[in-house]
Amino acid sequence: MFGQDQPCSSSGNNNSLQDHSKGRLSMHLDVGKLEEKAHLRDSIRMTRSLQDHLNRETLPSPDNYHTHFLTIGSRATLDELHLGEVYDPKDGNSEMIEIVPGGIKFGWVQGVLIRCLLNIWGVMLFLRLSWVVGQAGILQAILIVLLATVVTVITTLSMSAISTNGQVKGGGTYYMISRSLGPEFGGAIGIILALANSMGIALHTVGFCEALSDMLKEYFDVQIVDGGLNDIRIIGSITLVVLCCIVSIGMEWEAKAQLLFMGILIVALANFIVGSILGPSGVDELSKGMVGYNLEIISTNFKPDYRVSNGIQQGFFTVFAIFFPAATGILAGANISGDLKNPSEAIPKGTLLAIFTTSISYMLFAVIAGATVLRDATGDPADYPDNATVNDYMQLCLDQECEWGLQNSYQVMTLVSAFGPLNYAGCFAATLSSALACFVSAPKIFQALCNDKIFPYLHVFGKGYGKNQEPLRAYALAFAIALACILIAELNTIAPLITNCYLASYGLVNLSTFHVDLFKPVGWRPTFRYYNKWLSLLGFGLSLAGMFLCSWPTALVTCALVFTFFFIVKYRKPDVNWGSSTQVQVYKAALSGVQQFSTIDEHIKTYTPQILVMTGLPNMRPSLVDFAYLFCKNNSLMICGDILKERQSHKQRSERINKSLHWLQAHKTKAFYSLLDNISFPNGIGALLQATGVGKMKPNILLLGYQSEWSNSKNSEIDEYFAAINTALEMHVAVTILRVQEGLDYTGIIRDFDVKDLIKDNQTKEGIDNPTFENERERSVTAIFPTFTTSDSVDTEFTTVSAECGEIKVAAKFLSPTESAPVKKIRMKKSRVPFKDPQGNDLPAEVQNSICRFRMKQKRGTIDVWWLYDDGGLSMLLPYILTSRSNWANSKLRVFCLADADEEQHVRQKSMKLLLEKFRIPVSDVVVIHDMTQSPSFQTKTWFDALTKDFVRKDDDPSNLDSNIPVIKESELLAQKHKTFNFMRLRELLLQYSTDANLVVMTLPISQKGIVSGPLYMCWLETLTANMPPFLLVRGNHTSVLTFHS
Repeated sequence: MFGQDQPCSSSGNNNSLQDHSKGRLSMHLDVGKLEEKAHLRDSIRMTRSLQDHLNRETLPSPDNYHTHFLTIGSRATLDELHLGEVYDPKDGNSEMIEIVPGGIKFGWVQGVLIRCLLNIWGVMLFLRLSWVVGQAGILQAILIVLLATVVTVITTLSMSAISTNGQVKGGGTYYMISRSLGPEFGGAIGIILALANSMGIALHTVGFCEALSDMLKEYFDVQIVDGGLNDIRIIGSITLVVLCCIVSIGMEWEAKAQLLFMGILIVALANFIVGSILGPSGVDELSKGMVGYNLEIISTNFKPDYRVSNGIQQGFFTVFAIFFPAATGILAGANISGDLKNPSEAIPKGTLLAIFTTSISYMLFAVIAGATVLRDATGDPADYPDNATVNDYMQLCLDQECEWGLQNSYQVMTLVSAFGPLNYAGCFAATLSSALACFVSAPKIFQALCNDKIFPYLHVFGKGYGKNQEPLRAYALAFAIALACILIAELNTIAPLITNCYLASYGLVNLSTFHVDLFKPVGWRPTFRYYNKWLSLLGFGLSLAGMFLCSWPTALVTCALVFTFFFIVKYRKPDVNWGSSTQVQVYKAALSGVQQFSTIDEHIKTYTPQILVMTGLPNMRPSLVDFAYLFCKNNSLMICGDILKERQSHKQRSERINKSLHWLQAHKTKAFYSLLDNISFPNGIGALLQATGVGKMKPNILLLGYQSEWSNSKNSEIDEYFAAINTALEMHVAVTILRVQEGLDYTGIIRDFDVKDLIKDNQTKEGIDNPTFENERERSVTAIFPTFTTSDSVDTEFTTVSAECGEIKVAAKFLSPTESAPVKKIRMKKSRVPFKDPQGNDLPAEVQNSICRFRMKQKRGTIDVWWLYDDGGLSMLLPYILTSRSNWANSKLRVFCLADADEEQHVRQKSMKLLLEKFRIPVSDVVVIHDMTQSPSFQTKTWFDALTKDFVRKDDDPSNLDSNIPVIKESELLAQKHKTFNFMRLRELLLQYSTDANLVVMTLPISQKGIVSGPLYMCWLETLTANMPPFLLVRGNHTSVLTFHS
C-alpha cells in the first residue's frame, strides 16, 4: 500500500517549487486557486517496502503458473482487486498442495548419456552383430545400422521437441505421448511400452545367460543340466531375482552399478579393437574363423548370404527385426524423466550424443567383424595348415556342417578380442546394465500409467514407497512378465516381439510431434528447434512400415493391442484434461466446420431442430432435459437455458455453470448450458435466442415447460411467461411447450447435484443403471412429498365435471403411461445420475417413474398429432422424430385434422394421407374432425367458468390496477368468446379421442399481440392440456420444414 504523503517543511524546497511553478506552469495554472484546495504539490512519499506499494497486486512468479501447486492467495483475483473482496483461505483447497518426492536426481551425463550408451551397447553388440554381418554382409549390415539410426534420430528429434515444450514428469515416453495425443493413445502405448521394457529385461537377461553358458562350457567344460535352454532358464531366473533386489533397494545403488558396468564395457570394446589388429594368436583361433584383416575376406563378406536360421529363411527385414532392439536404448534416459534434474535439457542432449556415438561404433564393429572373420569355420586345427589360403579355408564348409564363424557362432567378439575373458566381462556388463535399465524403466512407466487412473483396477500398482517413491508393486509385475519371457530362452524369438512394440512407440512419438506441430496450438513452444513435422511424419511411416516388414503377424497383434487399449480408454472417458493436440484438432475442426456451414444456404432437406430448452438448473428438471434430448440426440444442437433475475458474482456463476455441465455429462446428455443473470425472463429469452450459438448453429426452436402454478402466480409473472412466447414468435423462432401432469420442476423433491459427490462415487467413470421400478402406486406421493403437487388447481383427474359451491369435483380415472394396470418392470436407459430425496434416501417408484418417464420404453400406443393449422410442418416433424427413437418405437402416429362440415370426410382423409405419404411420414390412422364448429357442452362451459372465476373483473374494477392479481376483463372475455368456444370444443374432442395416448401433440394457438392478455391465454392453454397425457404444444415459424422432393 502506498505510504501516507506528508507536507514538506523545507523552505528551500518551497521556493524551488514556486520558481518551477512560475517558470513552467504560470501560463496554465492559477497557483493561488490551487492552494485553496487539496493538492499533492508539497507532498512526499514515505519509504516503504515494495509489497506495501503493490497493495494486493502480485509480481510475476513461477509459483503462480504451476498448475499442481496451491496458487489461491498468492495471485490476486479480479474480485479482490475490482470489487474489494477479501480472500478467505477456507474457501480454497489449502490442503491440496502437491507433495514432490525427494531423492536423487541425475544430470544429463549419468541420467541419459550413460544409460543410453549402456542400453544400446547391449546384448546385440556382443552376441548378434557378428551374426547380422554374416547374414547381411558388410554393406547391408551398415545399411541396417543406418536404417535403425534414421528411425531413432527422427524419433529423438521428435521426442526432444516434445520434452522441451514444458516440464516433463515421470513416465518418460508414455508421459510425452499421453500429454500430446491424449489419454487414448497415451494409455495404449503406455501398456505397450511397459510390456516391451519388461520383455527387454528378459531379452538382456537371456543374452547374459547365453554368454555365461558359453563361457562355462569353453573355459570350465561345465553345464548345469543340458548346456542349452534349460541352463539358460535356470541361470536367467536366478539373475532376475538378483536384478530385482538391486532395483528394489533404490535408484542410487542402480546408478552406481551402471557406472561400474560402463567402465568394464569401454575396456571390453577397446579389447575387441586391439584384438582385431593383433590377429589370431594361434591355430586354434584360426580354426574358429579368426583370420585377421584380409581383402579376400572383405570381398566375400561384403555381399549378403541369407540362410535359414531357427527354421526361418532370413532376409533383410527379418535380420533387421532381430537387430533393432539394440536401437531401443534411446528411451533409457527418457523413461526415467521423473528422476532427472532437467529433463527438457538432458533428454535431447544425452540421447542424440548417445545415438551418434553408438551408430559409429556399430558400423565400425560390423566392418571389423566382416573384415577379420570367416562366415564358416570347422573349429578343427587340423583343417587349417599354414600353407593354405583363405580361399581354401572357405571351401572347407561347403560339404559339411560347421559350428564356428560369423553365421554359426554368437561368440565372435570374444574370439576376436585380445583377451577373451575380458570380452565376456564386457558382455556381462552390457547385458546386465541393459537389463537393469529396463527393470527401472518398466515399473516407472507403469507407475505413471497407474497414477493417471485411465485404466480400471490398475491403480494399486502405482503406489510408491520411500523417499524416491519406488514402485515396488510395479517391480513385482515387471518381474513376473520378465520371468515368463525368460522361460522362452530364445533370444531370436524374443527380439522381434520387442522390435514391434518399440517401433509402435517410436511411431506414436513421431505422430505426436507431427500432430501437435500441424495444428500448432498457442501452447506449442518447444525450445528445441531442430525438428520438422514432415520429418516426424516420415519417422511415423518408417516405424509403421518396419513393423509389418519385420513380422506382419506380430505387427497385426501389436496394432490390435494398441487399438484395443485405445477404445477401452475412449469408452471409459477418464476425467483427465492434459491439453492434448487432439483437443486443438477438435476445436479447429469444429471452427472450420461452423465457418463452412455458415456459407451454405439453408435447405428444407437439411433442416434440423436446434432447441433452446429453458431448464433453469438442468438437474432440477431432468424429464424436460430428457424430452428435449429425444429430438437432438446424435442429430442437432441442444442448449439448456437458465435465466436469473438477480445478479450473480463470478464465483456463483462459475459454480452454477460447472454443476450444470457436470450433471449433463454424468446424465449422458450432449448439450450446452447458457446462463444469463440480472435480466427479466422475456428479455433473457430474447437475449439467449439472439446470442447463443455460432453462425447457423443457433436455436430455431424454443422449448418451455408449462407454467404449472400460473393460477397462483402474480399477474406480472404470467405476463412475463406470455411475453416470452411472443418474444420468440416475433423473432420467427418456433415455440413448443411441454406439460406433464406431475409437473417438470423437482426442486425440493430430489437432492441437489453435487460435483464432489460425483467424483467421490466415481460416477464419471463407471456409471450406474437406474434401478428397476415397478409401475405400481403403493402410496400417495403427495403424502410423502407435500411439495410434489399437481399442476392443476381446478381439475386434478378429468372425467365427469360438476360445479357445486364454486368447487369442481371429479372422479379419478386417468393413469399415465408409466402407471398402466398390469404391473410390469421397466428397465430405463442407462443413466449416470441416481435420483434421491434431499435426505439421500431412495425415492418411491412412482416418483422415479415420473422423473425418468422419457427414458423409459413407452408402452404400445399412439402419439396423437392434432395438426390443426399449417405452421410449416413442425407439428408433424417433431412427433415423427420421436417415433425414430427406440424408446418410442412402439408408439404409432395418429393424425387429427379439421374439415368443414360441408366437406366430405373421406375426401379430406384421403387428401391428408396423400400429403403425409409425400412427406414419407408413416401414420397408423388419419382422423378427420368435421364437427369442430359445434357449440361446447354446458358442462365444459361450466368447467371453464370455474377456471376463470377468480380472474374475471369488470372493466372499471379498481383491482385491475393491482399487478399482483391476474385479471381478465369482461370485455376481453366476451370479445374472444368465439376462440374460447373453439378451445372448449377441442378439449371435448381431446377427452373423447386422446386420453389413452402416450403423447399428445397439438398446434400451439397464437394470440394477436395486444388483443389477448396473459391470463386469458393461459386459460386457453389450461383448457387444452389439463388432465391429459404428456402434452406438447407446437408452433413452427411458418417456414416449411417438410418437402416432397428427394
